[in-house]
Amino acid sequence: MITPHALRLTQGTDLKESILQCVQNNQIQAGSLLSCVGCLSKAIIRLADESKTIELAGPLEILTLSGTLTPSHVHLHISVADAKGKVIGGHLVEGSIVSYTAEICLVSYSNMAFSREFDPQTQFDELVITA
Repeated sequence: MITPHALRLTQGTDLKESILQCVQNNQIQAGSLLSCVGCLSKAIIRLADESKTIELAGPLEILTLSGTLTPSHVHLHISVADAKGKVIGGHLVEGSIVSYTAEICLVSYSNMAFSREFDPQTQFDELVITA
């Protein structure tokens, strides 16, 4: 069974931490992010195959936000546009702050559980799906 969830974040909240808090408050064992509309005053993004992060100053419009949700970790990818329309994206990192609002829709799956385990091949904590 799929259960929808929605939340609105306000100015000054941490985008990633707030989504994790929603997952934990709703006891979501497996979920995915459907959409996010809003803007950030600051974004911290880890680029693909890099250990470094970049910090972007707002205003930034959230174009896309997607990911998988586990009880202890949310794996989120974001793309944002600056005031000139330049787009950048990657892994959303804690410290990305909502400037005005962020409207989020996500779903949970009651027939499975998601967790993350270290994969020696990729060297990352990867998704484990239990039905």
